[in-house]
Amino acid sequence: MRYVKWLSHYLDRRRSAVTFGKFDGLHLGHQKLVERVLELKKENNIVGAVCAFDMRPLWKTKQMRMERLMTGKERYHHLDKEIDYLVECPFTENFRSMTAEDFIRDVICGVFHADYVVVGTDFRFGRDQGGDVHTLEYYAKEYGYEPVVIEKERYNGNIISSTYIRDVLKGGNVRLTNYLLGYPFEVNGRVEHGRQLGRTLGFPTMNVAWPEYKLVPPRGVYVSEITVDGLKYPGISNVGVKPTVSKDDKVVLESFLFGYGSDAYGKKIKAEFLEFRRPEQKFGSIDEMKVCIDKDIAYGKRYFGIE
Repeated sequence: MRYVKWLSHYLDRRRSAVTFGKFDGLHLGHQKLVERVLELKKENNIVGAVCAFDMRPLWKTKQMRMERLMTGKERYHHLDKEIDYLVECPFTENFRSMTAEDFIRDVICGVFHADYVVVGTDFRFGRDQGGDVHTLEYYAKEYGYEPVVIEKERYNGNIISSTYIRDVLKGGNVRLTNYLLGYPFEVNGRVEHGRQLGRTLGFPTMNVAWPEYKLVPPRGVYVSEITVDGLKYPGISNVGVKPTVSKDDKVVLESFLFGYGSDAYGKKIKAEFLEFRRPEQKFGSIDEMKVCIDKDIAYGKRYFGIE
């Protein structure tokens, strides 16, 4: 798969099947769109593309504090080897000002040379969100593409959306979050040097700075699986600011891996959250904290069936 940062940098002149959206989380609903693009790509021997709107320019302009289910790099890795192109489209003022017909003429046809446009039933586009699936259908014959409208995926009557999943995760329901995503909620980062307090207490941890714009779930301890050097290890992870030993408000992911004994400083790791164990606490002493962490470790080992 090729990653393209701007629409102007997409130079492939072949016909395509393309889908548009924010694609935050690449959840089960998004996956239906991507799967249909892949089917059309194979059936018609054309290019398959995902165009993801990067909303950060809008957030900065409006001074909005938003949180994403996944980073751009995480989205790339989830789509890699499936799609031909992932095109990231910054949601700039110029892009926002395009009319619906401008978007169809200049982007759908002018950039992607689309034979098929795959979208959900609630897809909106153009200035003031003036375009919808009916607009796509109205201009289809004139501009020579076919709209493919996909029904929304639902769970217990709720439309599966990024907003819904963010609310579920903020409530601490990791299992439901993972079901709606279709994969475990994850955090990726490079291991940094910490205070090494865990090492002195008998449970050395890997510390990773929380990614910018990434949604922070309820602070506390999670059962997790951590991938390092291509191998996955069971363990537990803490999300928070470590109030017992630190006055810093910087959110850190701190993971203890069962069965890992090497030095991981500087290495990239991925932590996948499986279950919420308990909220973050400020303990009265280091000894009190150690007793609780020992219980967390025992809980994690029981979860994985480790003796």
